[in-house]
Amino acid sequence: MKYMVVMEKGETSYGAHVPDLPGCIAVGETREEALELIKEAIEFHIEGLREAGEPVPSPSSFGEYVEVNAA
Repeated sequence: MKYMVVMEKGETSYGAHVPDLPGCIAVGETREEALELIKEAIEFHIEGLREAGEPVPSPSSFGEYVEVNAA
C-alpha cells in the first residue's frame, strides 16, 4: 500500500503526518529521517488497528499544488 504523507519543514526539524491515518505522525531532524520514521509509524499504526480488530483505511488522499496570486 502507498499512503500520502504530508511533510512540513519547521525551524529545526521536519514533521510528517498521514491524512488517511489520523494520529499517525513523525518528526525528524532531516527530511530523510522524518520519512523513515513515518514509514515505521504507518506500519506500527496499521499493526495496532489490526490487533484491535479495526478496519485499516485504504489510501485515498492525494495532493495538489494550487498557484495563487499572493500580491
